[in-house]
Amino acid sequence: MAAAQPQPVSHQNARIDVVVVGAGFAGLYLLHKLRGLGLHVKVFEQGGDVGGTWYWNRYPGARCDVESMQYSFSFDDKLQQEWNWSERYAPQPEILRYAGHVADRYDLRGDIQFNTTVKSAVFDERANRWTVTTSDGQATIAQHVVLATGCLSNARTPEFRGMKDFKGKVYHTGNWPHEPVDFTGLRVGVIGTGSSAIQSIPLIAEQASQLTVFQRTANFSVPARNAPLTDDERKSFRDNYPEIRRQAREDFKNGIVQPIPDRGALDDPEHERREKYHARWTSGGLTFMGVYNNLVLDQRANDTAADFIRERISEIVSDPETARLLQPTDHPVGSKRICVDTDYYATFNRSNVTLVDIKAHPIEQILPHAVRTGGKDYEVDALVLATGFDAMTGSVAKIDIRGRGGQTLNDKWAEGPRTYLGLMSAGFPNLFIVTGPGSPSVLSNMIVSIEQHVDWITDCLSYMRDRGAEVIEATHPAEDKWVAHVNEVAAGTLYPQANSWYMGANIPGKPQIFMPYIGGVGVYRQICNDVAAKDYEGFAMTVRARPKTKEAVAL
Repeated sequence: MAAAQPQPVSHQNARIDVVVVGAGFAGLYLLHKLRGLGLHVKVFEQGGDVGGTWYWNRYPGARCDVESMQYSFSFDDKLQQEWNWSERYAPQPEILRYAGHVADRYDLRGDIQFNTTVKSAVFDERANRWTVTTSDGQATIAQHVVLATGCLSNARTPEFRGMKDFKGKVYHTGNWPHEPVDFTGLRVGVIGTGSSAIQSIPLIAEQASQLTVFQRTANFSVPARNAPLTDDERKSFRDNYPEIRRQAREDFKNGIVQPIPDRGALDDPEHERREKYHARWTSGGLTFMGVYNNLVLDQRANDTAADFIRERISEIVSDPETARLLQPTDHPVGSKRICVDTDYYATFNRSNVTLVDIKAHPIEQILPHAVRTGGKDYEVDALVLATGFDAMTGSVAKIDIRGRGGQTLNDKWAEGPRTYLGLMSAGFPNLFIVTGPGSPSVLSNMIVSIEQHVDWITDCLSYMRDRGAEVIEATHPAEDKWVAHVNEVAAGTLYPQANSWYMGANIPGKPQIFMPYIGGVGVYRQICNDVAAKDYEGFAMTVRARPKTKEAVAL
């Protein structure tokens, strides 16, 4: 068979300075900032609209686990003053409306090509340009490519025996239908008990005639205590936004402003420690892990928090055996991202809800109308796969990315992702990653990390233009040093003890390496700033004399 001929490149495509992959919050802010530099930008988005993970994750109960007044852009004060969040934790439809508002407010849609998947990106070492091929058969030539593909956007669908024979509807929480799904009167099976399941199970249980939850690994969850925001609460944030944003960027590891602990868990007597845990449990939210400053560092300290949550589960869940199964015992609390819920544990007190332990009795087969596990068939009319994502690297791995010498990024990352600062990977010039492995990323308020990365990348491109630099790439020594640092910092915590998606443990065959940088957003920001201040130390820039033609690009 003859090789397919490449698509001709149009004159417009030849003038593209930057191709951005993804139109979630990172892609939108990138487009806005790059336009401000006067660059020609093209954004490719596989979805039908903006929003990224919030475009795909439409399952019942989907909402952010960071408070809405903090999970929002800070780059435009008018935007943060004018947008009215309705709840403490914004639901998915509202976050999607916010993304759409940002796109419209800054007139971004005109440079975004929707329903388009990036298939490959190949670097031409002679021309110092990337050729980006998309699902519509077109090829776009650009000087730079920025991967704003998101950390949780590649849904994982396990291959259960017999799945193709199932006669009912199958849904994945990470790729939910756009039209409403009504489970009224149906027997529903939910496979998985991670964050998506913990949010959706209480609402599905209200509709389904019978809900069977198939759990392999119990997860720690704390109550959200979600509620409508009052005008006074919104005003308090707005009046203090400059300081709140500064603290989020500089003072807090996870980019979420909260009370700062001044001691470890074992520094308080037991009754005071329990009072503090109760106070955080009552107030709700991710700040539970911020009660003390050593919960992810010291196992004995961590045990006090984990035991407290397990006690609460026993109090809430009436059936002792169900409560036992819901109590995590195989990982320290917080070593997997702690979940935030509304009535999750109480849902198992409903007469129409059953919990099945598939760790002890793995799923053997999906039958046309049932799930078989432990030799028993559980009849279901619909299946919900809450089976998570190929996190952090999965969306990048779907693209055939080839750098110097034709090396693919997948081959380079075969034993685990390698980056410098989570921003670039050696051997792949002019290719940037937003919130990639090796950066705080999913351990942080993603908006804080997105803004920092986008600002750093756009400042770097401006620096290159001012100096006539055509190519930037991470050096191998700098990358090796950074990977070693990321691993060293992670090893000093309890995080690697969990078989989490932070480690890639949820994907069969994926190398298990702790992917995010746990040093914190403030420390990381300072490191990135120092690198830039030292003329981008650890990066190599080259200037190439090129004849000036009408086709010359802006950078």
